[in-house]
Amino acid sequence: MRWLIDGYNVIRRDAELAGIDRRSLEEGRDALLRLLARVAHDSPDEFVVVFDGVRSTAVSPNVGRVQVVFSRPPEKADDVLVRLARQGGAGATVVTSDRSVQAAANRVHAAVVGAEAFLDRVAAPEAAAAEDDDDTPDRPEPKKGNPRRRSREERRSQRALDRLRPRRP
Repeated sequence: MRWLIDGYNVIRRDAELAGIDRRSLEEGRDALLRLLARVAHDSPDEFVVVFDGVRSTAVSPNVGRVQVVFSRPPEKADDVLVRLARQGGAGATVVTSDRSVQAAANRVHAAVVGAEAFLDRVAAPEAAAAEDDDDTPDRPEPKKGNPRRRSREERRSQRALDRLRPRRP
């Protein structure tokens, strides 16, 4: 599976990463890349982080299964994510909280994971696993069909998040 990560969106959804980012944009990117390198070490998946702007020399080089992509102006990172999701289709998981990118990824049957859910999983995988024991999602309004069955998009996202669980010997 290929994870397509909206770099700045994820950074700004985490208090610690956002604090580092406020001090220095490059330090914020490096902190996210270190986190992803740790996650990639325990996963067979490939991770692609997309940032807006031009690559600076201070950015860490691609490490293992973590690849860094910068959009080329006038193209935005969102455009790159949508294009990569279109290429990856059902084999891709897009990590972003941007609704337009989520909608575009859903249209091509890519899994969509919100930045907060991704950060919760990679920061504390044991706690997230315990929360997943409750299979009935909170819903503000009733839906048609089986009330206990999650939507196709929710199931696709959950399967993607489940891949991030730590491997046990």
